[in-house]
Amino acid sequence: MTDGRPAQGQIPDKPALEGLEDKWDAAWSEQGTYLFDRARAAEVGREGVYSVDTPPPTASGSLHIGHVFSFTHTDLKVRYERMRGKTVFYPMGWDDNGLPTERRVQNYYGVRCDPSLPYVPGFTPPFEGGDNKSSRAADQVPVSRRNFIELCERLTVEDEKHFEALFRQLGLSVDWTQTYRTISDDTIRTSQRAFLRNLERGEAYQDLAPTMWDIDFRTAIAQAELEEREQPAAFHRVAFHKTDGTGDVHIETTRPELLAACVALVAHPDDERYQPLFGSTVRTPLFDVEVPVLAHPLAQPDKGSGIAMICTFGDVTDIIWWRELNLPNRTILGLDGRIVPDAPEAIVTDAGKAAYAELAGKTVFSAKKRVVELLQESGELIGEPKPFTHVVKFYEKGDRPMEIVSTRQWYIRNGARDEALRNKLISLGASMSWHPDFMRVRFENWTNGLTGDWLVSRQRFFGVPIPVWYALDENGERDYDRVITPDHASLPVDPSTDVPAGYTADQRGVPGGFEGENDIFDTWATSSLTPQLAGGWERDPELWNLVAPFDMRPQGQDIIRTWLFSTLLRSALEDDRAPWTDAAISGFIVDPDRKKMSKSKGNVVTPADILSQHGSDAVRYWAASSRLGTDAAFDPQNPTQVKIGRRLAIKVLNAAKFVLSFPVPEGAEVTHALDASMLTALDTVVRDATKALDAYDHARALEVTESFFWTFCDDYLELVKERAYNQADVGQASAALALRIALSTLLRLFAPVLAFAAEESWSWFNEGSVHNAEWPEPLGIQGDPAVLSIVGEALIGVRRAKTEAKVSQKAEVSQVTIAAPAEAIAALRLAEGDLKAVGRIAEIDYAEADSLSVSEIELVPQEA
Repeated sequence: MTDGRPAQGQIPDKPALEGLEDKWDAAWSEQGTYLFDRARAAEVGREGVYSVDTPPPTASGSLHIGHVFSFTHTDLKVRYERMRGKTVFYPMGWDDNGLPTERRVQNYYGVRCDPSLPYVPGFTPPFEGGDNKSSRAADQVPVSRRNFIELCERLTVEDEKHFEALFRQLGLSVDWTQTYRTISDDTIRTSQRAFLRNLERGEAYQDLAPTMWDIDFRTAIAQAELEEREQPAAFHRVAFHKTDGTGDVHIETTRPELLAACVALVAHPDDERYQPLFGSTVRTPLFDVEVPVLAHPLAQPDKGSGIAMICTFGDVTDIIWWRELNLPNRTILGLDGRIVPDAPEAIVTDAGKAAYAELAGKTVFSAKKRVVELLQESGELIGEPKPFTHVVKFYEKGDRPMEIVSTRQWYIRNGARDEALRNKLISLGASMSWHPDFMRVRFENWTNGLTGDWLVSRQRFFGVPIPVWYALDENGERDYDRVITPDHASLPVDPSTDVPAGYTADQRGVPGGFEGENDIFDTWATSSLTPQLAGGWERDPELWNLVAPFDMRPQGQDIIRTWLFSTLLRSALEDDRAPWTDAAISGFIVDPDRKKMSKSKGNVVTPADILSQHGSDAVRYWAASSRLGTDAAFDPQNPTQVKIGRRLAIKVLNAAKFVLSFPVPEGAEVTHALDASMLTALDTVVRDATKALDAYDHARALEVTESFFWTFCDDYLELVKERAYNQADVGQASAALALRIALSTLLRLFAPVLAFAAEESWSWFNEGSVHNAEWPEPLGIQGDPAVLSIVGEALIGVRRAKTEAKVSQKAEVSQVTIAAPAEAIAALRLAEGDLKAVGRIAEIDYAEADSLSVSEIELVPQEA
């Protein structure tokens, strides 16, 4: 490049965005542009490394536009830190296991898991390569657990290939050699080891207790996985009979189907209406069971009749009352969501047993309908049911309301009943930087509002096995006080097939032998270990010390209560520290009606078509325009912000080609006032963008860069192009050098957002990748930034005058008078030559005034 001009043939005649994704993804892979340089990391130490605890997307279908939104936010920060000289550790994980994956496999292949069935080698599912539209279990072929798991593994691997391809198309600067799956042997080993340590320290335990239960998935659900949905309901006014024969007590309930499970009535201790009844008993309608009337402060005097029935269990408040009032358990609901066959022992009358027999085997819905009919027949239903709507708890991925049943489950202590642990979690959360900061309050509110320890066991199939066995007593029953655990060196284990030390395989399931745990871990119990999984905890101590604690945890606001909390908990229990220094929380994607996009609402947009139609840089621009924690609307029919991003990316390519058409002489220096003014203004942009990105404010960094870029194109390029073309002009070298400096700086400022356009343009005049180039620093060129803005304003005035005169912008002007304040006139004189050239002006006169305007313009007469 002896004359400062790029090698011929490198710049296309018509630069375009099409094809850049494939071109540069291949180049980045071949050149190892984003690989974690472990040797350099060891050399610079932990302070020189920037590590990311990347969210592992659930491999159960397709990515949606929300993934593109939040993962782009992460990539913006990562690219910036890489250019700042950090050695970046940016891995990717895939969350394979869990209920969503199982449901997808069931529908995709038309199967369901039946653990009692034997394994069938070479099993071919009834459906292949398309969703089975019927999700009813009766329409699905039962298969063994091992066959089912093999299908899960097959489909998730295919999903992950599609996910990676889309993320590559988006331009994520992930090190694709640093990936993990939440169902691999390494992951199972890590998850089981962490749990065994929790168990050894007394942080994990097993308990038989009321459990939130999803009757479709047939599994326990943790508090963090619940969501509330509006549902229709009705108050049923029901008569309970005083045992002294003095009358009835009316309660109002939305769950009459649970009357057989009633264990007490409860009212507020200060409610004068019911104070005379406290300590007495009443008999239940239909089932004629004697139950006490008790006082408790959680009862609501203004709800219904002010007195409620306590059932085992209708809702979470029932559990609190049951525990604190030491009441019996009369559960009547089975794990399948149907009324169990055998009536509670407290129902002893023939009429009560007959009424219960009417309900046995029915679903909750059918049982409610029949109980209401029976109450109407007996005269114990007072008036008609009163419809209303209320919020009901659902499993976040479920279709029917949660029920509460008594089951034996594994838990990890989370501070709900341990004030010291809860305070530690709050303190560790406060020690982190939150972006935006108000998200910290959501974490603290969740932590302070916990009502129970973290339930980590699930009655499912595709997941990490809980690594315990149980000794069987002489009757072949599990002895829950004799839990058998494996040696850490033997991990991973599957207790359903592996044999514990000291036993033989033929002792499985026989008295005096053992039985393996069939439950698996909740997916969050494994995902809560993503720093450990990615960072080589206990597997690669050198790597762990280089990347942990991680710098950034990027994630959505909706999983603060699940993923962020659980990861912080595991880190606190294991290492007594926060797992990251910064939490970057993205907002939601909402549809044009400002409703959150979700699969359940059917308003999810898949990103593949958007990326292909508009280009990845355009979509990255849309994501980058939103600050962390802020919801963004997306209309696939009219993605305005995406279109603006595409226009910007194309303009970058064209501006780069234009700037590079001007040769830069050897020894060139910036000497012209207009050039110095532009570069001084650019220094301010560099400072502002750097400050913003340091503070995780990518939207502000983009805003200041983009604003300057359009000024650069619309004003500076127009003003300086004549001088830059004219090699006889003494100011040509200054213009050409200033243009080249500005282009180099702007491409680096845009690189985190317009990853492909910036790389393409950079390659036309530089070796290596822009993404490994140094982030720009202010040059410190002394100039007056007002010169560019004032001359640009004058140019606008000249153009406006020509437009009003209805002549071409190329029309010659013999004379123009510019009125302006004295200091503005001084600035105009410094760049008068450039203004004359671009405006085709022969003579400029100046007049002092309070504001700048083109007061007179005289056009050169046009030849007829």
